[in-house]
Amino acid sequence: MSTGNLLTDHPELYEERFPDRDRLAARWTEDTLRRHGAGPRVLDLGCGTGRDAAWLHHHAGRQVTGVDTAEAMLAHGRRRHPGPDYRRADMRDFDLGRTFDAVLCLDSALLYCHTNDDLASCLAAIRRHLIPGGLLIAEMRNGAFFLGNTELLDGPRTASFAWRGTTYTSHTTLWIDHGAQLLCRRRTWTADDGSEPEEQHSAWRLLFPQELRYFLTTAGFEVLALHDGPGPRTEPVWSEGDSPYGTTSSDRLHLVARLSPQNNSQYSNGDTTP
Repeated sequence: MSTGNLLTDHPELYEERFPDRDRLAARWTEDTLRRHGAGPRVLDLGCGTGRDAAWLHHHAGRQVTGVDTAEAMLAHGRRRHPGPDYRRADMRDFDLGRTFDAVLCLDSALLYCHTNDDLASCLAAIRRHLIPGGLLIAEMRNGAFFLGNTELLDGPRTASFAWRGTTYTSHTTLWIDHGAQLLCRRRTWTADDGSEPEEQHSAWRLLFPQELRYFLTTAGFEVLALHDGPGPRTEPVWSEGDSPYGTTSSDRLHLVARLSPQNNSQYSNGDTTP
């Protein structure tokens, strides 16, 4: 059995397994950006295949830079979702030499910061790249949901989908490392084309609403909104005209935070070009 990440290594499979043909995540993001008066320069941190970044670029007129650590995802974005400026960088310590009006962390990207130091470093890097008053918009799993709720942990779960004549089946088990506050996942992929099974291990930090507020305030942000939904991964899903609601007890959190105007970026004019 090989160890890898089938979907990250094969972005076409990722988009087939997690289709978003209506670009719901990007449309929700644009609605949130407009609602809070964000300017046009946007950094998509953890951009994945680039489909959200490209929609914001082409349909909302945003100037988008997409950052990810997976070169296969970035190459797919440049090829299939052109328009944004795609860069490879680590979200915990990136330096792009420019500022943005807003930074996005969608689909639990922020939760790949597993330790307190990781999260503090990521927020510091975000702060350096935002204009004073710039926005951080994030969408993620909610750690508070797992307080007494085990429905996502009752597994394993099996799912299948077909692509180009091959059926792929995943067997997924989730568990919590309580001491580290990590939601851990082991996923084994099999395919009916005779290829060797692939086993993937990943984890997300489980952040609680008050904990998240503390980290953001300490980093110089003011939390403008922190709510259950609606959002691109809630049930029911977000639709045009919906307003935020909720008590931060469901399985998704939606965050909007503004960098204090007193926090000055190291990039005073938006880039380092003379």
